[in-house]
Amino acid sequence: MLRLMGSLGAGMLLALTANAHPGGHGVPEPVHVDHVASSSEWSSAWVALGILGSVVLLAGARHGGFRPGPALGLVLLVCLAAGVTACAQRPSKPKGPKPVALEHFAAFKDQLELDWDGDHLLVGSNGFPAHPMMVGITNWQQQVPLPQPYRGGNAWRIPIEPRKAAKPLSTRANLMRGAIAVAVNGVPIFNALNNRGEDAFLIGELDEFGGHCGKGDDYHYHVAPLHLEKVVGKGKPIAYALDGYPIMGVTDAEGKVPDNLDECHGRLDADGQYRYYASRQYPYTIGAMRGVVRVRGDGIEPQPKDSPARPPGRPLRGARITGFDRDEDAKTYTLRYNLQGAEHQIRYTLQGEKSVDFTFKDPSGKSVRESYRRR
Repeated sequence: MLRLMGSLGAGMLLALTANAHPGGHGVPEPVHVDHVASSSEWSSAWVALGILGSVVLLAGARHGGFRPGPALGLVLLVCLAAGVTACAQRPSKPKGPKPVALEHFAAFKDQLELDWDGDHLLVGSNGFPAHPMMVGITNWQQQVPLPQPYRGGNAWRIPIEPRKAAKPLSTRANLMRGAIAVAVNGVPIFNALNNRGEDAFLIGELDEFGGHCGKGDDYHYHVAPLHLEKVVGKGKPIAYALDGYPIMGVTDAEGKVPDNLDECHGRLDADGQYRYYASRQYPYTIGAMRGVVRVRGDGIEPQPKDSPARPPGRPLRGARITGFDRDEDAKTYTLRYNLQGAEHQIRYTLQGEKSVDFTFKDPSGKSVRESYRRR
């Protein structure tokens, strides 16, 4: 039986070797974009054959049955190694042409990691904008912003070809968890309502740029980041929703404020492109998701995971954040706030990507130091 299995394995190897390059003469055919999937299948076949052959060889050698020569054993091991390497390196899908949306992130390309696969534009960032953060907040839960690991496999995924949903999903009663869009500077945008259903802007939770940090120490906007128009220009997208449609500023390409927006706070423009439009009143960005999204636990999935340090804090009544200083070389940041007429500060330093050292200083000058590992 082992002799038969060994012969079968050898026969499969010869057949696969003969058919691996249909052009013959040992010369591989050119690999075109639409052939990537079949190359993937051959890579998997190499792995399967290598595993099968190795099992047969080991069993035959152990029980004294089929005894192949060293050359066949070496060939099987090479096939296994080649297959594993090919599977690890091959793209999951053909990338296709460069997405149009890619150019809208170009102004911040030095701060982002931009790529795409067959279906999504991939936006990698640390979610840590260059502008001051937290200043002006009067309703604060004592969290501070930390750079986040939104890169690699944890990057933002924006559909290249959005699909219109049969029924738009309202943001008034849904999607209170996580982001609904990503600004062109790589900072996520959340629902205008916080997780308690309150307008985050109206209750003083947002800073001068329309953002704050949440329980994950993650900085994000809750209103349209209109300040980005100064960088990208009027009539250009300032963000992309996670359904794939762009978010514009408060005016269209002609400089007019649109007055014919639908329930999603968007419209189909003359060029056939659907766009959301921002406003200075609720819903600020998106009234309902026009495109298809997958929802789990009241949030759009998949989306990147944050990496918090301290446990979530409680509201500090009467506090107003007055300053945010940064020393990027030392990876040290200082948040200052006023409480009952006295100045306090939190100074924190990143220790690589794994931990953060905090120093809390009260008005008397007394300091308390704490260290936390990031989760």
